[in-house]
Amino acid sequence: MLPKYEFGDEVRIIRNVRNDGTYPGVAIGTLLIRRGSTGFVMNVGTFLQDQLIYTVNFLEQNKIVGFREEELIGIDEQWIPSKFESREKVRSKITLTVRGEARVTPGMEGEILKVFREENNGVQYHVIFHDQVLQVPEASLEATRVYDDEEKSDATSH
Repeated sequence: MLPKYEFGDEVRIIRNVRNDGTYPGVAIGTLLIRRGSTGFVMNVGTFLQDQLIYTVNFLEQNKIVGFREEELIGIDEQWIPSKFESREKVRSKITLTVRGEARVTPGMEGEILKVFREENNGVQYHVIFHDQVLQVPEASLEATRVYDDEEKSDATSH
């Protein structure tokens, strides 16, 4: 189990991270670091002998937080920001069809299950609408409510 990143490497966080109870002095569930933020690896350790944990220093936020390797990408790796994240509630802006059959009508609410960031196709999502999961382009979705930046940070989850 060799680490992908080493001391001093700059990395980007690919999902919002909330306090799971291991960050002292901050309430559980509080957003610690927003996806897309960058920091520097300070240390690499292990958890339960089978997971690498990277201690990352976020200078701008004045926070040091631990991450699993799958939560990080190198600073030079492509990062495509998304409008929504997993577990966010969204609404369809258009009629969505499968093989010509309307499955979702405008205004129907769903929940983001997974985010796909692809260079050629842009951001797409797996969204569950009632009992069906569809892959939907970002342009076809809107938030179920409007957030200011601080509220949105608090509303998204890890």
